[in-house]
Amino acid sequence: MITCIVLGASILFYVYIVECKDGTLYTGWTVDIEKRLTAHNMGKGAKYTRSRFPVVLKYLEQVSSKPEAFQREYSIKQLTREQKYQLIAQSKSDQIT
Repeated sequence: MITCIVLGASILFYVYIVECKDGTLYTGWTVDIEKRLTAHNMGKGAKYTRSRFPVVLKYLEQVSSKPEAFQREYSIKQLTREQKYQLIAQSKSDQIT
């Protein structure tokens, strides 16, 4: 496992799904979710979301390394739209319990 260290603190990596204004879903990864969402919503995020903002965060998952973030992002991108919504629903029910 690779962990980035900055001033003795581990960097956290996040994999996320946002819903765009046209109803499509975009999956990405970041180390700063607030900054990334702001970029998406200012039209300065990923090329895909530039013409589809505003976006709304639907799913957020913390992972421990950049390679793990890449791998998880890829695996989510392989899911169907329905499977992504199931993942979103499952994460919401996990937060309730």
